[in-house]
Order: sequence, then C-alpha cells, then structure tokens
Amino acid sequence: MDQTKKYPLVFTLIATLGLVGMMITSSPLTTAIAQKNPAKPKGIPVKVVSIKPQTIQLWRQYSGSIVAVDSAQIRPQVSGRITKILFQDGQYVKKGDVLIIIDPRPFQAALKQAKASLATAKTQVDFAKKELERAKELVKKKAVAKRLLDERQNNYQIAQAAVLNAQAQVETAEINVDYAHIKAPISGIVSRAEITQGNLVQSGSNAPVLTSIVTQDNVYIDFELDEKTYIDSIQQTPANNIKTIPVRIQIAGFDKIYTGNMHSFDNRIDPSTGTIRGRALFDNSDGKLLPGMTISVKMGQATSQNNKQILISEKAIGTDQDRKFVYIVSPENKATYREVKIGPSIAGQRIILNGLKEGDKVISQGLMRIRPNALVNPTLISENKLAQDKKASTPIAN
Repeated sequence: MDQTKKYPLVFTLIATLGLVGMMITSSPLTTAIAQKNPAKPKGIPVKVVSIKPQTIQLWRQYSGSIVAVDSAQIRPQVSGRITKILFQDGQYVKKGDVLIIIDPRPFQAALKQAKASLATAKTQVDFAKKELERAKELVKKKAVAKRLLDERQNNYQIAQAAVLNAQAQVETAEINVDYAHIKAPISGIVSRAEITQGNLVQSGSNAPVLTSIVTQDNVYIDFELDEKTYIDSIQQTPANNIKTIPVRIQIAGFDKIYTGNMHSFDNRIDPSTGTIRGRALFDNSDGKLLPGMTISVKMGQATSQNNKQILISEKAIGTDQDRKFVYIVSPENKATYREVKIGPSIAGQRIILNGLKEGDKVISQGLMRIRPNALVNPTLISENKLAQDKKASTPIAN
C-alpha cells in the first residue's frame, strides 16, 4: 500500500516545514546577519616563548697540566759521605727542616782551624799596634829614623788585613758546616731519597739530585688557548684584571670540580700555533692535585661582566640557504620572518647574537608548518616548561 496515502497528514507537515526552512535561509534578513558577523578564520596553533635575556656563564674547554707553585731540587753544596737521612718518602716538611746530613767532621775541623787562624791574626794585630806606638814615641824623640815608623805602620795594616782574611775563612767554614746539614729551602711534600745513606756525593755543577720538594697548598694550571679567545677575554675583562676570569678543572675519573681564577697570560703568542700560554691558580688544601697531572680545563668570562645573553631552542631556528631565521608573532598574530645571527650552542639552546630583543615572541617549534605572514594561534609557554619538555641540562652555562 502507498505510504503517502496511509499517512497523508505526516508527509504534508514535513513538506511544509522544509519549505519554510528554505524561505528563512534565503531571506534578506538572514543574509544580512551572516554578512555582518562573518566566521573568523582559524590560525595555526603554535607554541611561543617570550624573549628574556639570561645571565649565563660560557666556558671554553682546553687540555692542561698541573704545575707546582714552588718546587726545589735538593743537591749537595759540599762533598762528603751521607751519614743520615731524616725524612720519610712523601713527608710534609717545613722550610728549614734538616733533611740529610753529610759527614760534618771535616768541615767542623776546618772551622776550628779557621778560628785558630783568626785568633793568631788578632794577636798579630795587637803586637803590630804596640810596635807602631813605640815607633811613634821614638820618632818624636828623634831616636830612630822615620823609615822605622813607616815600616811599623805597614806591618800594622798587614796584620789588620790578615784578621779580615781569617774572619772570612771562619765564615766560609761555618757555611760549609751548615751546608753539611742539608735543609728544606721551602715547605711542602718531599719526594723519596734518590741517593741513600752511606754514599759519597760531590758538589758542583754536576751535583746529583738528592730529593725534591713541591708546595702543596696551591697549584698552577697551565694550558694553551687560541689568540681570539685571549683577545676576547682581555677585552671583556674590566681594567685588565684577569684574576676575575673563572677557571674550572676536573680530574678524569673524579666527579669533584675544582674552581680557581686566572693568574697570568704569557707575554707573547706562539706564531707557529697561534696560541698563548695561560696559567690559573687553584687552592689545593686537600692535596689531591699533584704536579704533572693532565686535566680538563674550562675557562669562563670575567665574573664582573654583565653576561646577559638571549637563548632560544635550536628547534626555533630555521635555515634559509646560508642564513638563520626565526618566526616572530606580530600583534596581529601573524608569523613574521626574522633573520638572526647565532652564537654558541648550550645544551640544545642557541645564543642569539643579533636579531632579537627582549619581549619578542618566538615560535618555538613546528617551523615546517609556518609560512611568512601566516595567521597563527599562539600559546605562550614558560622557559621552565620548555626546559622540562627538552629535559635539557646546561653543563657549560650557569
């Protein structure tokens, strides 16, 4: 049976409602409302960061070695047989401590002999002085010729010179006795005895090394840096006070980081390598930094410098042939192309040397979907949130 004939009222109602809807949709009033409130186009959803300069410390890494601030090789200054060694290997000694004794008896005997010669010379002076006084009295009385006075005067002066010579001999003998007791010239850690008790040693230019001492409280770190870094460091250092330049070192296999400061730069650049020698000073109160160690050295910027830099994510930087660029969100929410000059990379972020300023809103990722002047729907994210998303650390900045 035909459904239209079965339900004539239902189908008539549906047809009537459809006709009314078409009339409303096509009416002039509906068209005017639609033209007055057109649908807003949707922008591309993007995440942006607001640029804010950060205070960071940049570190440049080099290879260096540890050098003692003071060191001394102990050599004999008199010849003789070693009779005593008064230190233990690796012992801390103070300046003036007796380390080694060379048989002092020959030098003590020479000292006694020198003192006896001095006593004799002084006696001769006394006698010559008395003879001179007698000669003066006789000359006054014209009992002798004046020549005798001259001779007595000459003998007296010779006797005085003999006393000076004898005194010098005594001093030399005393020095030799002192040299027989070899003392520490500096405070520090003494090495082992290179020549043991009972051996005969010779003084002079070819004298053997008996032991050595290095200071412990402080150490130098020597390394070489390139010419450009040296020039930048000097220019960035206020009043050329290089002691404000921080330096860090780390020993292979140890987690501890030692901190110190620059002590000096060499007075010339090596033209064959284009490098200059640098030296940093470090505290070594724990005694773990030993001369001769090879270590990793990081040199920073002067601590008094205003080290504020603009950092953005590597993902926010695009490449246009040989140029680098970012997209800035304009007040009209449009992506604006901005060329930038980049600097060093720090744990997934890049220093921007030129092209951005504080307050710029930079699209942080998804550059492949963006075109210049494209409408965007920005969502501002904080720098902390960005760092958490990247799970990045900054091993060379703080």
